[in-house]
Amino acid sequence: MNQINQTLSRRDAEKRIPIVRKEIDTQLATLHDALLQKDMKTIELCKQKLEELRREMLLLEI
Repeated sequence: MNQINQTLSRRDAEKRIPIVRKEIDTQLATLHDALLQKDMKTIELCKQKLEELRREMLLLEI
């Protein structure tokens, strides 16, 4: 049973990784625009979201 759970979670992770990568790309583009406009609120929000996505990606790749 444990092996089945591991297999299912691996498949879920494989599906989630490309989605997280797209979210990271989107946040980086938003951060770039915010930096150009010196929009501190958006900069902080993007940095927080990127940190969350980074943590999720690390968990998915383990």
